[in-house]
Amino acid sequence: MSAVAAQATSPDRPVASPPTRRSGDGTERLLRRASDVAAVVPLMALVFIVATLAWKAWPAIRFNGLGFLTRVAWRPGDFYSNVVTTHGAAHPPGALYGALPLITGTLESSAIALVLAVPVSIGAALAITERLPARLSQAIGFFIEVLAGIPSVIFGLWGIFTFGPFLSRDVSPLIARYVPDVPVLNFFRGPTGSGQGLLTAGVVLAIMIIPIVAATTRDLLRQVPILPKEGAQALGMSEWEVTRRVTLPWVRAGIIGASVLGLARALGETIAVAMVSGAALGANAHDAYSTFTTIAATIVSQLDSALSDASGFAVRTLAEAALVLLVITLITNVAGRLLVRRVATAALPVGRGI
Repeated sequence: MSAVAAQATSPDRPVASPPTRRSGDGTERLLRRASDVAAVVPLMALVFIVATLAWKAWPAIRFNGLGFLTRVAWRPGDFYSNVVTTHGAAHPPGALYGALPLITGTLESSAIALVLAVPVSIGAALAITERLPARLSQAIGFFIEVLAGIPSVIFGLWGIFTFGPFLSRDVSPLIARYVPDVPVLNFFRGPTGSGQGLLTAGVVLAIMIIPIVAATTRDLLRQVPILPKEGAQALGMSEWEVTRRVTLPWVRAGIIGASVLGLARALGETIAVAMVSGAALGANAHDAYSTFTTIAATIVSQLDSALSDASGFAVRTLAEAALVLLVITLITNVAGRLLVRRVATAALPVGRGI
């Protein structure tokens, strides 16, 4: 055995231990724990909001029952008479609440907004990603993002002072003259009044959700690989055929998800809708120009009078309405996120849609 080998196998020679990961100093541990806490805060905030709303609304839920979702009447009762108790809930005499017009108004105005906003948003996203020069695309994208940052009250004022009078003064005579008197189209033949109503709110909401749907669709279109589109062009397809048979099918689920995100935004809008809806409680809209209200707008408009209810029941009923709106909004947001994630992570086989 050589001297070098003997030295290498000598029991007196220290053996080097493998490197270990440094645990970090106190600052690093503190930052890790702070990031863990920050990750939990949104979930805890959501749970806390739902729990407190449910606790506040529980007496109203017991009193109103499932009829709260199906009744039309909205009667706070006599705030100046002695409080009575029913099903363990103290309330003013004559109190009877129904949220059906609120729910239908919320869904109808949001549906009108979605029908108007989605085609415009898809067209704008396609133009930005497929058609326009780079500088013009950047400029249009910038203005779409600016539109998303405009306060809701400005849209509401525009609806009151500009679009509502325009609808009543200029559009209504054209509709009365040219829209045929058939059952489906009669929805658009009612008297416009001052211009405040369901259609005005739907148009205002559509303008407000266009940035969300357009920006999300634009980002999805930019994720479409170039290979399937080049293959379709090599097969002799026109630009429109490539868009219709390759690009749009590739992001179809994502467009649906973007639309759901826009729907969630429309469902929760408050100030703009409260300004242009007409705030009609206790009645369902019977045409596109009927005054109506939504859940969010009712909470804002009724909160001041509800605070004068000594029993607190009116506020509890508003909390129940807020809980209904929260559940609807959460469902739409979760559905939208899942659909957008599906397109963002899915691998589409080359040639699909060709």
